[in-house]
Amino acid sequence: GYAAEMDNPLMAHLISPELQNKKDILFGNMEEIYHFHNRIFLRELENYVEYPELVGRCFLDQMEDFQIYEKYCQNKPRSESLWRQFSDSVFFQECQRKLEHKLSLDSYLLKPVQRITKYQLLLKEMLKYSKNCEGAEDLQEALTSILGILKAVNDSMHQIAITGYDGNLNELGKLLMQGSFNVWTDHKKGHSKVKDLARFKPMQRHLFLHEKAVLFCKKREENGEGYEKAPSYSYKHSLNMAAVGITENVKGDAKKFEIWYNAREEVYIIQAPTPEVKATWVNEIRKVLT
Repeated sequence: GYAAEMDNPLMAHLISPELQNKKDILFGNMEEIYHFHNRIFLRELENYVEYPELVGRCFLDQMEDFQIYEKYCQNKPRSESLWRQFSDSVFFQECQRKLEHKLSLDSYLLKPVQRITKYQLLLKEMLKYSKNCEGAEDLQEALTSILGILKAVNDSMHQIAITGYDGNLNELGKLLMQGSFNVWTDHKKGHSKVKDLARFKPMQRHLFLHEKAVLFCKKREENGEGYEKAPSYSYKHSLNMAAVGITENVKGDAKKFEIWYNAREEVYIIQAPTPEVKATWVNEIRKVLT
């Protein structure tokens, strides 16, 4: 109703020049998602109509394909800002009128984002009624995998908001974790005693842990609608994981750990929001280091 119409010669006069050739930005890989569901996933699901408790298998077999949602979500901010520029264009109004839709196109462009977040709720609900039956393990594994994909989608949405990094972020390996922390620093050249640090106000930093480096960024809240309201992160500095060490416990605070660099030439005391968050980060960093 919209995408095909953008290629319809009879509608061309309604499309402003700035909007032409922007179909891929507006719709992202929606078509790829559609074909995956139409040709593959729906057919798989239909095999389990009589055996709903075994549907976990269906998710596990297709788990790699679900990564197409990550691509869609990463493009969403570009799509939204384009939509905002042209939402009142005659072309979109005409399409909506022909389709007799009460809602405008942006409501439909949000569907894939809502869809990928809904799967985990459906799987949780199914698990609730499938205790001790055949297939329960697959359902649990499917849920864990979908949550993993949601985490990757969420992390990548933050990662595309990093500004001011010179290199190519893809060269840093997989993004493993991201989150906000209080950070105190101690450099060899600076204060002589770490305890002096306790008096200084911490910096608020958003950390991105990749396989090859950890990035320190400063979060900036944006004003605006939708994804425009999403924060951006201005890059401050990074540490190469090959030269990083970690101290898991800092006296007097269960939420703190230390990352140090070049044999303690630079020490970063990092305070997580909770001991649980600290534990997951320490585990991830340990894995990278070993």
